[in-house]
Amino acid sequence: MFDALAERLDDAWKKIRGQDKISQSNIQDALKEVRRALLSADVNLQVVKTFIGEIEKKALGAEVISGVNPGQQFIKIVYDELVKVMGESNVPIAQAEQAPTVILMAGLQGTGKTTATAKLALYLRKQKRSCLMVGTDVYRPAAIDQLLTLGQQIDIPVFELGTDADPVEIARQGVAKAKELEVDTVIIDTAGRLQIDEDMMGELARIKATVKPDDTLLVVDSMTGQEAATLTHTFHEQIGISGAILTKLDGDTRGGAALSVRQVSGQPIKFVGVGEKVEALEPFYPDRMASRILNMGDVLTLVEKAQEELDLADVEKMQSKILEARFDFNDFLKQMRLLKNMGSLGGVLKLIPGMNKISGADLQKGESQLKRTESMINSMTKAERSNPDLLAQSPSRRRRVASGSGFEERDVSKLIKDFTRMRSMMQQMGQGMPGMGGMPGMPSMPGMGGGMPGMGGMPSLPGMGGGMPGFRTPAGSKKKKKKGKKKKGFGNL
Repeated sequence: MFDALAERLDDAWKKIRGQDKISQSNIQDALKEVRRALLSADVNLQVVKTFIGEIEKKALGAEVISGVNPGQQFIKIVYDELVKVMGESNVPIAQAEQAPTVILMAGLQGTGKTTATAKLALYLRKQKRSCLMVGTDVYRPAAIDQLLTLGQQIDIPVFELGTDADPVEIARQGVAKAKELEVDTVIIDTAGRLQIDEDMMGELARIKATVKPDDTLLVVDSMTGQEAATLTHTFHEQIGISGAILTKLDGDTRGGAALSVRQVSGQPIKFVGVGEKVEALEPFYPDRMASRILNMGDVLTLVEKAQEELDLADVEKMQSKILEARFDFNDFLKQMRLLKNMGSLGGVLKLIPGMNKISGADLQKGESQLKRTESMINSMTKAERSNPDLLAQSPSRRRRVASGSGFEERDVSKLIKDFTRMRSMMQQMGQGMPGMGGMPGMPSMPGMGGGMPGMGGMPSLPGMGGGMPGFRTPAGSKKKKKKGKKKKGFGNL
C-alpha cells in the first residue's frame, strides 16, 4: 500500500536535503517530484494542482524553525497538507438517539460490499453494539447466501426473504425485525451493478426513503484510483451519501482514491478494508494514513491491533516472568501467535516507522523462519517448553526435537542458544526500563513482553540466524558491520 508513492516522495526530499533554507529556486525540483508522485498514484488532477499550490505557498512563507533543516520542514508541510486533503480527522459511524441505528450500504458489483457489510458488523460488535444484517441483493447469484455464511462466521444474525421478494420490502421488514430484537444497529446490504444505471439508483433511492438511514456508506474499490472519487461524487449527487468505505487498500493500490475522495466528493472516508479476513476493517484516520504515506509508520494503529489481541490478565504475569528470566517457549509461542493474529508480518511491520522499504523477498524469508521456529517448538514436550534448560543440557532431547520437526540438530541447538541469550537480554532491558511491558520505543503496548525478539533493538529472534533475514532499518542497511559485533535485527522501533 502506497509503497510506490512513498518511494517517489523520498526522491522529492532529496532535492531539498542539505540546503540552508527553503527558497523559490531550490523548492521547484522537490515540487516537481511531489507532483509526479501524486499523478503516478492516480490522484485527481485538480486535487494535485491545489495540493502543490498550497505546499508552495506554505513552504515559501514558512519561517525556518531553529534546529530543523529545510528538508524536515518541507516534509512537515507536505504531511500537514496530506492530512488536510484527506479530511483532517476521523468521522465516526452514526449512532441514532433511538435504536436501531440504520446503516445503508451502497456500491457497484465487485467492490467487496457484502464482505464490507459483515466487516462493519463485526467492528461494531467489538464496540459493544449489537447488529442485524439485512440482505436485499436479490439479483446477484448467491449474494444472500454469502451474507448468511458471513453471518454464521461472525455470529451475527441475517434477515432475508429470499430472491423473489421486493428489495424495498426486505429492507423495511429488516428494520422492523431489528426493533423487535432490540438490536442497536441494522446494516442493509443493497444490490450493486456493473455500472451506475437508472434502475440501480431508483431502487436505492426507494430503499433510502423507506428506511431513512442514519448513515449511507458507499463501498468503493481503492484499486480504481481517482475514479473512486468520481464515483463517490456521483452517488452523493443522486442519492446522498454520508461517507465511504475504501476496500482492497492492502493490495497493489497506488493511493489515489484515499487522496482524492474527500476533496472531489466532499464526503469523508470512514473505514478502509486492509485484507480479505472479516476482521480486516480499520477506521480511517487521515493523520495516520499521511504517516504511512511518508514512511513514518503508524504506531497508534499497531498499538490498537496489539491491544485487540491481548489478554490483559496476562500482562503483569508476563512482565514478572521477563524480569525473573522465567520467559519460556510457551510464552514465546504465545507472542508469535499474537503477531499472526494482528495480520500479515508485512502488514504489521509497515506500521513501524522506517519499515516501508522491506522487500517482499525479505518478508517471505521472515514468514518462513517464523514457521520453522514454530515447528521446532511444537515438537518439544510440555516440560521442555516450560524449561528450555532441559534441551540445553541434553543432546538426545535436541536430536528428538530435530527429528520431530524435520530440521537438523544444529538448528535446534541454535534456537536454544539464541533463546537463552534473548531471555537474558530481555531481563536486563526490563530491569533498565521498569514497567515498560512493551516493545522498546513503544510504551503503552502492554503484554508484548519486550517485543518480538529480533525486533526493536532486541536480540535475534531464536532460530532466525541472527534476526529476520535482511530486516534492518533502511539507514542502517548501508552501515558496515563493526568488527567483533553481531548484526542485530532492525533498530529501535
